[in-house]
Amino acid sequence: MRIEGRDLPGGEELRLRNVHVGVQRKAEVIELVPVTAATAAWEFDVTAREVDELLDVGGPFVHGRPGARFLYLAWGNVAGDGFDMFRRAKLMFGDVPTAVLRDAYENGGLLVGELGLTDEHGDPRCARVRDVVWTRRP
Repeated sequence: MRIEGRDLPGGEELRLRNVHVGVQRKAEVIELVPVTAATAAWEFDVTAREVDELLDVGGPFVHGRPGARFLYLAWGNVAGDGFDMFRRAKLMFGDVPTAVLRDAYENGGLLVGELGLTDEHGDPRCARVRDVVWTRRP
């Protein structure tokens, strides 16, 4: 799986606070990207299995119960080795078109989600993000 973010929020306050965004693996946020970057991308493994004719995803990056699985992109201030999270974006697997998810599962390749990382106010995206463009790449 790959998540590709564009349009990172670049406000002066965010730069001064050394804000980064990363993907959450269990309770840890990893692969931090600063808001000064042009783009952000994370690639990691997600498992899938057939359960009652539906696909259920899993792995250390996947959160939630069956039927409501999701990924987190977490925003926080970086100071030294510390990461002080202040906001998260939730990407729901239920928002992935079934045909795209099934194609990636059955035919291999990479499930890719593309999204903008800045909201309409110029702030980091948070809460449930519904406008992710999901595709499968060979």
